Amino acid sequence: MAADDGAGPYDVDSPGFADYWKEFQANGISNSGDFIGKTDVARHMDHYLKGTGQTLDLDVDRMLSDEDDMVLRDTSAATRAKHEEEWRRQALDAFAQSGGKPVAIPVETTGQGYTHDRGPDGKPQISIDYQVNVWDRYSWDPGKATPIGPTTVTDADTARMHTTGQAREFDMRGSSSVQQHDMSSGGSWPDPKEPGRDGTRTDIGRNGDAR
Repeated sequence: MAADDGAGPYDVDSPGFADYWKEFQANGISNSGDFIGKTDVARHMDHYLKGTGQTLDLDVDRMLSDEDDMVLRDTSAATRAKHEEEWRRQALDAFAQSGGKPVAIPVETTGQGYTHDRGPDGKPQISIDYQVNVWDRYSWDPGKATPIGPTTVTDADTARMHTTGQAREFDMRGSSSVQQHDMSSGGSWPDPKEPGRDGTRTDIGRNGDAR
C-alpha cells in the first residue's frame, strides 16, 4: 500500500506553547491507552512521539485475535469466503491438467500457495497455506478526534506535531503466522494463532523501537 501524503513535510515549523500543550496531551493518550487496555493505540502513539520515522512491526496474530477490534479478522474472513470456490476450482483444474500429479498454485495476495495430493479415498486433496499481511501509514486525517480515557486530541493538532518536528509519521507492517486449511472437506477455517507479546506491557520493545 502506498503511503499517503499525511501532514506533509517533516520539521518545517517551529512549535509554540500550544503545540507543546498538545504534545503533553498526546502523551496522556498513550498512558491512558495502556491503562484501559488499548495497547495498540498506546504503542503507536509512543512511536509517533519518539520521532524516528522508522517502520513499526505489527503483531498480526494478536490483532486477529483481539476481541475489541474485529475489523481485520472480519476483512480476512470475507476475502477468503469470496475466493474460496474460485481457488478450489483452479486447484482441481490444475490437478486434472497435470494428469493427477501434485501441483502448486501461488496465491497472489499472500505469496503462499496451494498444495494438492490424493486423499485416502482417491479424490484430490486440496489445502491452502495462507497468511494475513498488513500495511498502513500512521498519519492523521483533519476533521477527526481521538478520545482515549479523559483525553481528547484532534487529528489536526496531532498531525501538526509532525510538521513541527515534535513527532514523526511512520509506516507499519506485519504478517500473521502461516496457517493451513483443508479445502477438500469444506470445514471452517482455523482460528488465529495464539497471539504473541508484541505491543503489550510485557513487550521489551514497548517503547516503540522498530524491530
